[in-house]
Amino acid sequence: MTFWLLCCLLAVNVLAASNTQQIEKITQFYGERAGKRATAWHALIRNSQHLTERQKLNATNTFFNQFVFISDQKLWGKEDYWATPYEFIGAGAGDCEDFSTAKYKTLLKLGIDDNKLRLVYVKALELNQFHMVVAYYPKPSAIPLILDNLNGNILPANQRNDLLPIYSFNGNKLWLVKQKGQEQIAGKASRLSLWNDLRNRSKNIKLNRPRYTF
Repeated sequence: MTFWLLCCLLAVNVLAASNTQQIEKITQFYGERAGKRATAWHALIRNSQHLTERQKLNATNTFFNQFVFISDQKLWGKEDYWATPYEFIGAGAGDCEDFSTAKYKTLLKLGIDDNKLRLVYVKALELNQFHMVVAYYPKPSAIPLILDNLNGNILPANQRNDLLPIYSFNGNKLWLVKQKGQEQIAGKASRLSLWNDLRNRSKNIKLNRPRYTF
């Protein structure tokens, strides 16, 4: 066995052990149904690696759009709380930020480059409320595709006239929308305190208990 093959096998074993620990931790904290959701999530990631990027978008969007929409106030007892994917899967429910960040993190795990992805804070015009979606840019200059829990169809942004973008961000950068279709870099994504808090809790798989699970 070559050195590099041995390294690959060790990496696979470490990853499998880590996934098992995550599933066990979620199961112990949130219950058996949550453990099944976590198992299904890891299976999605494992079984979708070979898919095209568009197929990965479809699989991820379909998986998470099965979850229950509920406000932060009802679920967490807080006005605004960005749950980690582990907490979202554990609870089986969340609001638009939770749907979007879970999709974003999953697409990263599926190997899609962060430069192709953004979390976009918008105003949902028909509901007259703020909302969050995921945008996927196949090329830097392309019209992005939108992954959304309000509309299960993945559509180009120019077909989502019900959404008015305000700002967007990914793992590194923050953009402000000055006019429709025109953006300006506004610094690093680390300026967003809720995003920083979510990322820190994700690293340590720190779990919080919601008022109930689904």
